[in-house]
Amino acid sequence: MSARASGNPGGSGARVLKLRELLHRANHDYYADGKPSMADSEFDQLLEELRQLEVAAGDLDPSSPTARVGGAPTSAFQAVPHTLPMMSVDNTYSEADFRAWHARCEEALGHPPVVTCDPKIDGLAVSLRWEQGTLVRAVTRGDGQQGDDITANARAIRSIPLRLRGDAPPVLEVRGEVFMPFESFELANEQRLRDGEELFANPRNATMGTLKNLDPRVTAARRLRFIAHGRGACEGVPGDGYRGFLKVIKALGVPVNPLTRRCATVDEVVAAIEEFRDARQALPYAVDGLVAKIDSFAEQAALGTTAKSPRWAIAFKYPAERKETRLLEVAWQVGKGGTLTPRATLAPVVIAGTKVQHATLHNIAEITRKDLRIGDMVIVEKAGEIIPQVVEVVAEAREGSELPIVAPTQCPACAGAVEPEAEGSPRLVCTNSACPAQFRERLKWFVGRGQMDIDTLGEKLVDQLIDAGLVRHFADVFLLKVDDLLALERMGDISAKALLDAARDSKPRGLGRVLASLGIRLVGESAAKMLAKSFPDMDALLAATPADLEALPDFGSLTAESIVRTLATPAMREEIRRLSEAGVDLRSQTYRPPVGAPVAATPFSGKTVVLTGTLGRWDRPALKEILESMGATCSGSVSKKTHLVIAGEKAGSKLEQARAMGVEVWDEAKLVDALDALGVPRPDRA
Repeated sequence: MSARASGNPGGSGARVLKLRELLHRANHDYYADGKPSMADSEFDQLLEELRQLEVAAGDLDPSSPTARVGGAPTSAFQAVPHTLPMMSVDNTYSEADFRAWHARCEEALGHPPVVTCDPKIDGLAVSLRWEQGTLVRAVTRGDGQQGDDITANARAIRSIPLRLRGDAPPVLEVRGEVFMPFESFELANEQRLRDGEELFANPRNATMGTLKNLDPRVTAARRLRFIAHGRGACEGVPGDGYRGFLKVIKALGVPVNPLTRRCATVDEVVAAIEEFRDARQALPYAVDGLVAKIDSFAEQAALGTTAKSPRWAIAFKYPAERKETRLLEVAWQVGKGGTLTPRATLAPVVIAGTKVQHATLHNIAEITRKDLRIGDMVIVEKAGEIIPQVVEVVAEAREGSELPIVAPTQCPACAGAVEPEAEGSPRLVCTNSACPAQFRERLKWFVGRGQMDIDTLGEKLVDQLIDAGLVRHFADVFLLKVDDLLALERMGDISAKALLDAARDSKPRGLGRVLASLGIRLVGESAAKMLAKSFPDMDALLAATPADLEALPDFGSLTAESIVRTLATPAMREEIRRLSEAGVDLRSQTYRPPVGAPVAATPFSGKTVVLTGTLGRWDRPALKEILESMGATCSGSVSKKTHLVIAGEKAGSKLEQARAMGVEVWDEAKLVDALDALGVPRPDRA
């Protein structure tokens, strides 16, 4: 413990309060005021001192700066309703359309309105709620009526204050954008490259992937930022307009954009749009437009909303940058389901600040429609300034030496037959289920997050294992030995052991996760979950007929036939046999008896259950489904409605809340005993 942490309890308590205030103020100075008052090294040193003091005192205040980095992974995101609808803003790309919007507002109000302009940051919209100054909820936009509760991840973002400064109102709800600055984006991709994982396509993609991660520590490591751009439900917040609102929340410690601009006339707004067109290129984060909104809240209310968007706001989006370059060749890539996708190789060209050498061509029908040929000069743009695509041919530049692009009749990877995906479909598929290119992509899918989730086994390592002949079947992943892995480039003892441990830990994930991982066409996560709820194990599913599957909710004839046909192939039967012999659990963890069969009451029937801490035996998403199949409602937070908290190792604030509120608490041993008594099979791990 730090020397300053020693001493009498009273002194330590005062030091804790002092450190919390210092670190909260440092965050405010950096993120809200943009004027750093403390070096990063000093911040980190004081944060560590505070953590030691809090642990020694047993003081686990959820509003402490240390709460940002100590959160345990959550089992799943829970959908929660927005207090007020979280609408999206209509877009326009032309000055004429923008002026028409402004004229409609002016006519409706009877006078020219004052307009405030904000940069349109390319991130993920969220709603943050503070009650009595404490952050209590963070929710994604979702469908506008409800979104995912990402409070644990939001708490890990340093620019989001856990406690507001000064005299906080009873309720403050702020809408804004979570985003990843370019510097953080580059660091995140450098780490993914080292880990052999697929790179993020762009900062917005990286932001979404980070906020959808169940581990808040990942969010903390990726240095996301937050900037406010609107309000939700508020109580006791002064101000009669947007600019005034921004001034109030900035004083409370909420970051706002210093580039926000007030415009008294439509010509001033148009000038701001033109000035920002070039200025945005120098910003340290991605921006794709400027949002104009009527400043007065009373005038906003008078203008009202449509079903999806406010009439008092509009986003002017800058058109995607286009460049001319030459189409050099077309390669056909084979996906995990055998789909062949054409990919253009281009003469390098810089678009929207990045070098572009490849672009998607979608399918052969799109190539034919655009009359693309090898050697053509083509126009390329980034769709949404993200994905490069060929827009059109520069026909007048043709010299007569250009060559037609012909759809392959044989798979470029295995020389197997290629056929349309369905009658009349423009998509082509390789029909050889033993195609090595398909297996390579299917294995990357099999081990990925949301499937078998074998941590540390990224795309580059999959390539290494296949190229070295160590993995020819899915089951081979579970049969690897340390010596096998040490022969690979840049593989050490620690990395090898971590991979083997991750493979072992994935074995008990159960039927639903295995089905989602096998790459069966038309079977995604939701279909796999339904199959696992409807069949007790793989053997029962293998015996099912198309009619059995069509009887399931949302299963059509195409899906049913695809499942039965794929599972009946000798290659898939062999994969399943090998997985079983390797110890992979092919039993359902969520099986429910057929409709009409008697369902006995369980200790979880009608109860709201919260899972917290690390559960050594159970896969958390699967356990959640098991409990819900027995009548429970699983929640991500402890409240007055909570009936039961199941606490694993290192349970934190939720366990403390449960005890303080007198909520019943079970440890994992009691949970196992209860499920054993109900006949629920234990996962095959200790």
